[in-house]
Amino acid sequence: MPDTLAGWLDLLEQRHGQRIELGLERVRTVRAAMGAPSDAVLITVGGTNGKGSCCAMLESILLAAGYRVGCYTSPHLLRYNERVRIDGKDADDARLVAAFAAVEAARGATPLTYFEHGTLAAWALFAAERPDVIILEVGLGGRLDAVNVFDADCAIVTGVAMDHMEYLGDTREKIGFEKAGIFRAGRPAVCGDPQPPASLLEHARAIGAELWVSGRDFGFGGDRQQWGYWRYALPAAQGALLRRGGLAYPALRGANQLLNAAAVLTALECLRQRLPVSMQHVRQGLMLVDVPGRFQVLPGRPAVVLDVAHNPQAAGVLAENLGNMGFYPETWAVLGMLGDKDVAGVVARMADRVDHWLLADLPGPRGLSAQALAERVREAGGRGDLHCFGSPADAFVAAQEGAAEGDRIVAFGSFLTVADVLAALRAARHG
Repeated sequence: MPDTLAGWLDLLEQRHGQRIELGLERVRTVRAAMGAPSDAVLITVGGTNGKGSCCAMLESILLAAGYRVGCYTSPHLLRYNERVRIDGKDADDARLVAAFAAVEAARGATPLTYFEHGTLAAWALFAAERPDVIILEVGLGGRLDAVNVFDADCAIVTGVAMDHMEYLGDTREKIGFEKAGIFRAGRPAVCGDPQPPASLLEHARAIGAELWVSGRDFGFGGDRQQWGYWRYALPAAQGALLRRGGLAYPALRGANQLLNAAAVLTALECLRQRLPVSMQHVRQGLMLVDVPGRFQVLPGRPAVVLDVAHNPQAAGVLAENLGNMGFYPETWAVLGMLGDKDVAGVVARMADRVDHWLLADLPGPRGLSAQALAERVREAGGRGDLHCFGSPADAFVAAQEGAAEGDRIVAFGSFLTVADVLAALRAARHG
């Protein structure tokens, strides 16, 4: 077996590639062979957009409250280690290597995909470290995602929108059913979508989950200085009302983050008997939370915005957030996307915000070439000039050269796009 993290990642890519194979039997079989029990409180986070932000808020608040926290998210931007964190710090190579080896020893002849092996390795590492809380982000969907082999004490579905339709279905109803698969009977289930599909509501009712729905059972309001949170004492009740006011806005930018924060606070309220958290810890956690690539505005001029938005809903939120930034004479868009994404839907929502399109090739079999992307941008109504580049980093350099000091550069469309730009920025910073 490999003795380095790079060796393990190379082996898994060669063995399984990055293909997606939904299903729980393989993971369930290997998990049983591993043992690796844990008595930690388990929170699972699914949904189309906002999963990473919710995981980060939960992690930050619980760390502020003094708990030991394990957090598993995907994908990573620059280093695989970002996916597995203990107490707010990326796991080191040695612990990840040991965890990958533990999964390999347990799996026998059972094949595992790259994501499945990584998910079980994260669990093995957490079981060894024994945190008080484990936060697991669903990779794709919910019902058949590897993370769903673990039974959550509380599950969050941030929202339901159109993405990964070739795997999850071509309607919100079908996708909502898949997302709701992470709910458990008799346990809290939080839905951050104010207009959830009927399929999600019905599945929660059918299994007897304790469902809390944004706008019905909990919600938020605020002004420019602060915001407040409210919830009923019981879901779907109109009785006792709990209010929490005077909250500072999350350090994560964007109006949509209050939707995520309200869902997070509801999950913590549901778990308060096992994980008591004071409002001071909530305030501290929200002020300190940080997630690269989620409407990340870098210091300096021209302004640079990095956002992993890669579906129409996320692009719509990005466009709204850009509109709230103030006036910029011109916006330069560095865009790279995967071929199985709704490029037309993304471009349509961003078209009014963009003056210059700098389109980049993305690697791998799913990556679109800049030329193919250019055709789709034009067909979707993208205005302004179009330029093609071999990588997001090259496109970003061109944007820096073309943009005036008062302009704005926004890089979006994929984790791969933002990762390449971040890597280029880091390389430039270190000479």
